[in-house]
Amino acid sequence: MLVTDRKQAGSRPLTEIVDAAIEGGVNAVQLRDKDLPPGDLLALARQLRGVCGTRALLIVNDRVDVALLSGADGVQLGETSLPVGAVRALLPPSMLVGRSVHSVRDARQAELDGADYLLAGTLFASPSHRDVVPAGTQLVRELTTRVSIPVLGIGGITADNAADCWEAGAAGLAVISAIFRDENPRAAAARLAPPPEEATCD
Repeated sequence: MLVTDRKQAGSRPLTEIVDAAIEGGVNAVQLRDKDLPPGDLLALARQLRGVCGTRALLIVNDRVDVALLSGADGVQLGETSLPVGAVRALLPPSMLVGRSVHSVRDARQAELDGADYLLAGTLFASPSHRDVVPAGTQLVRELTTRVSIPVLGIGGITADNAADCWEAGAAGLAVISAIFRDENPRAAAARLAPPPEEATCD
């Protein structure tokens, strides 16, 4: 899962980076540019919907309205977002609801409330969360034994530690810098892929 960050894109068009990353193996894109006004966010979501097409899922962070209006495949909810159960009841069954979690208790509750998958982190030191103590891959190991829905790792994941995440049982990896800061997003995405027999979502 590629999580968007326009600021890390620099002078390169966001859509070009996303397109290249999908060519490299990314099969889910989370639109997370929270600083955009609602109208601009919707316009970007619709652009990304076109880029993703049928090649990758489009997930919108937090904004259920933008997810619905853009024809996205789902919405990603954070700790302070709307309740999972309320959002699940609002969305059509075909749309996914993801939840960010940091503990077994949160993960089990999210599953009970109807979440389709979990983002677990922060696993490693991350420029996006400098004040957070990394949980390490042990968090993924714990969660995968306590819930039945997919657990994706997030936070400081790079090509150097991706194998540790897959080995811990992650169903996918969510990254920002590992792809956005690379001059070749396609190759960067490919380096994060799991062994073929474990391929699910990256």
